[in-house]
Amino acid sequence: MGVSVNTNVGAMAALQSLNETSKSLATTQSRINTGLNVASTKDDSASFTIAQSLRGDLGGLKAVTSSLNRAKSVTDVAVAGAEQISDLVNQMKAKAYEAADEGVDANSRTAIAKDFDALKAQITTIIDSSEFNGTNLLKGGAGDVKALQSLNTAGATLDVSNQGFDASVTTAIGTTFTDATTAKAMIAKLDTVQTSIKTSLSELGSASRKIDGQISFTSKLSDVITSGIGNLVDADLAKESAKLQALQVKQQLGVQALSIANQAPQSIMSLFR
Repeated sequence: MGVSVNTNVGAMAALQSLNETSKSLATTQSRINTGLNVASTKDDSASFTIAQSLRGDLGGLKAVTSSLNRAKSVTDVAVAGAEQISDLVNQMKAKAYEAADEGVDANSRTAIAKDFDALKAQITTIIDSSEFNGTNLLKGGAGDVKALQSLNTAGATLDVSNQGFDASVTTAIGTTFTDATTAKAMIAKLDTVQTSIKTSLSELGSASRKIDGQISFTSKLSDVITSGIGNLVDADLAKESAKLQALQVKQQLGVQALSIANQAPQSIMSLFR
């Protein structure tokens, strides 16, 4: 091709190369700024849509974790209350044994009965107080606990049943003993109550362990999904940093090459001297 001042092929080639370098440099700088290799569907539609779906799953798992943590708190409060009530029933049984002694005089038995009533009143207080976020697993009629345990909301929930201690403990104990005979009968009642409490403690403890296990699994699953999203869209910053330096040098060389190409037509002037 001849020498022309109208068409500077060298300058056009240099400009195209510089534009490509500037475009690559902008992309690399964006990846470094955001930490993402795929920040938009324009970067990679497949990876972006998969990552968005996984981000939605992460949001769901946060809700599952929140539900499980609420259920654990309710259950743990109930466990604490049931354990305390179990201790109180043991103390009441000791009082009943004291009152069942035929050698105890009426005044002493009356004093023992007052202590017995005080312990029973304390049980009622604990049952009423064993509440978290409006849910009480020890008080009858307060409802059960139903927690999400997976992203499958149509699947089974993790349930913890209400133990109804006001009926199985307070009502079952009944009225205070008045003599040795009723004190002996009370011992039998307290044996039945203790058996009921043991069953409830077993159920509540098992439910608490199950909730702990599900929380642990959900946490691990969240970590795996987060790692998967990172594999899809995260940028390799070490690689991008090295690429940035190379592109900056290439851009400087491109500017110099364009400058040289733009000066080429000036050499035509020497032909007319």
